[in-house]
Amino acid sequence: MAAAQAGKGRGPLLRITLLSLRHPWQAAAAVGATIIASVLQLLIPRLLGYSVDQAQGILEAGAAGAEQALFWSAMTLLGVSVARGFFTLIQNYYSESVGHHLGYELRLAFYDKVQRLSYSYHDKVHTGDLITMGLLDLDGVRMFFATGQVRMVLLSVLIGVGAYMLLTTDVVLGLLALSFVPFVAWRSSVAQLTLRATWVTLQQKLSALTRVMEENLGGIRVVRAFSGQNFELAKFDVASRDALQLAHDRVNIRVRNTSAMTFSFFAAMGLVLWVGGNKVIAGEMSVGTLASFLTFMTILQMPVRQLGLMVNSFARASTCGERFFAFLDEPLAIADAPGVPDLKVSEGTLRFENVHFTYPGATHPTLDGVSFEAKAGQTIGIVGAPGSGKSTLAHLIPRFYDVSGGRITIDGQDVSKVSLQSLRRAIGVVQQDSFLFTTTIENNIAYGDPWSKETKIEKAAESAQLHNYIMGLPAGYATVVGERGISLSGGQRQRLSIARSLVLKPAVMVFDDSTAAIDAGTEHRIRSAMRRYAGDRVTLVISHRLSSLLHADTILFLEGGKIIEQGSHEELLARGGRYRALYDLQTRPTEDIDIEIGSAAQ
Repeated sequence: MAAAQAGKGRGPLLRITLLSLRHPWQAAAAVGATIIASVLQLLIPRLLGYSVDQAQGILEAGAAGAEQALFWSAMTLLGVSVARGFFTLIQNYYSESVGHHLGYELRLAFYDKVQRLSYSYHDKVHTGDLITMGLLDLDGVRMFFATGQVRMVLLSVLIGVGAYMLLTTDVVLGLLALSFVPFVAWRSSVAQLTLRATWVTLQQKLSALTRVMEENLGGIRVVRAFSGQNFELAKFDVASRDALQLAHDRVNIRVRNTSAMTFSFFAAMGLVLWVGGNKVIAGEMSVGTLASFLTFMTILQMPVRQLGLMVNSFARASTCGERFFAFLDEPLAIADAPGVPDLKVSEGTLRFENVHFTYPGATHPTLDGVSFEAKAGQTIGIVGAPGSGKSTLAHLIPRFYDVSGGRITIDGQDVSKVSLQSLRRAIGVVQQDSFLFTTTIENNIAYGDPWSKETKIEKAAESAQLHNYIMGLPAGYATVVGERGISLSGGQRQRLSIARSLVLKPAVMVFDDSTAAIDAGTEHRIRSAMRRYAGDRVTLVISHRLSSLLHADTILFLEGGKIIEQGSHEELLARGGRYRALYDLQTRPTEDIDIEIGSAAQ
């Protein structure tokens, strides 16, 4: 997306500035209104001083019209104040407008990046960290234009022009009036930088708190099943207390520094009153000029304090922007090469050619020299111990990961050299963990092809042995399933996931232990219905339960990432190898197997 690429390779602050300038007229309106509002605010002390001197002069001269003069002075001040408020409104509106437009674009860019990042990235990054980045870091970037850049313009005009006006009126009194500025600017900046450092720590603690909550909500059934509520509450309490203590520390820093800055301001104001008052008594200065100085000080007090907020905004934008843009610039491990063609399926032959694969950071290969061929109409069964590489093999076909060596082809086309969209539309993977969206059953089944006709959806549900159950629901296919499909049983969720893949009619169907939660009778009916689909496509069935593989044309036995046995069910039984041992373990009483092993040992 354009927002993700704007300013790529630049520093985070410059990059945010370039992104803000993608909305030129809103940014110009915000900056222009800021300058005008600042100038109008600086006119108020001068007008106030002039009004005081004018009224005093009329009263001392005993001339009439003092009341009228005060009235028009008051109206002038009111008019300038209203104008200043109007332009301040424009400033706030358009600076926030730029920030929200920027947030919208970056939010889409962030979400788009999440969708396209490979499995290997999500394997190493916790979901809670991504959520924190997409909320807090993005907010720090979004707010920089209003709280950093526009505020810098505001403070530059108010402090720079205001200091010039004070010093050109009376150097001594001007220096006294500005004496609190260096101290307040220093303490405000130090306080905000300290708060910035603690904010990063607080953000990490809130991220940890989010992870604890997310894991608890995701595993709420396990928590209830093992009566782990007290343990989970104690774990959450520890994480929450850490965040609370740090929040208290931040409040203490803010309160101490605010008190010191307020004291310095009133001390400076007291000096101005004392020295200025003496000058008024001596006739060296008018009362109106002294009133102007005091009003200038009051006006400057808040902008000077905001120096720290501006420094904090720069620091936060730099920290958050660096993290956020690093995520947006994260290279995609799995991506289409420029000009890559779409996959063209003709015969539908799947081939593994000496495939090797090692997970990032792992020292041992998960797959080591795997080779086999499957033609349309064939069913390939894959079995092996946990960790033998069965699911990894399934994930390599749609390029959830790229092979470390060798290649995978469909009709002679290397899957790494065709477009991802065409490849994944040609491959249906039904996993054991069947995730369902919080929407209707019809929308869940048609997720891969939202424009599927109702007959096509119902036919897929019939093949997955779910149609009769759905029709028995009050709303039928319009029934909304809850978060992650919790209103359905485990077997029903798996069958719905199977129906979702069948709608696409892919060239390669992969069942990754997807019938583990389905009873044997339903599984047999699903297999019977699947034969209609299997006639013109490759079907891979991964299962720990050998009864799910008896119908397979070829069964591959994986161990240590290698195919150690290969053949039909009958052929593998006849060989008496590892497959036969696993078959006996699942079909015969354990005592009989132990007796045979003991007899063989004697």
